[in-house]
Amino acid sequence: MSSFFLVLQFILAAVLTVAVLLQKSSSIGLGAYSGSNESLFGAKGPAGFLAKFTFVIGIIFILNTLALGYTYNTKTKKSIIDSVDTTNIVVPEKAPSVPAVPNAPAAPSK
Repeated sequence: MSSFFLVLQFILAAVLTVAVLLQKSSSIGLGAYSGSNESLFGAKGPAGFLAKFTFVIGIIFILNTLALGYTYNTKTKKSIIDSVDTTNIVVPEKAPSVPAVPNAPAAPSK
């Protein structure tokens, strides 16, 4: 099941990237390749449709990310910390003690 969500995640990432790049910005972006299709989306053009489409794909992307994380964690039931080998860990020796207040130099005698 997690492999299905993983493949879906890659597809959603590609669709979301294209949807963001097709939106109108200060530069023309990928909108130059879409041609003049304003009659298909109405008088305002594809701006409203692309904004809603991007929002919906973004929500689906977030929900798929949560589902992917849940299915992966329930499938493995193991943390990466469990695979750490603790037998060869070297504990550093205790540092030599240093006096808390250094000795002040003696006052010069006259």
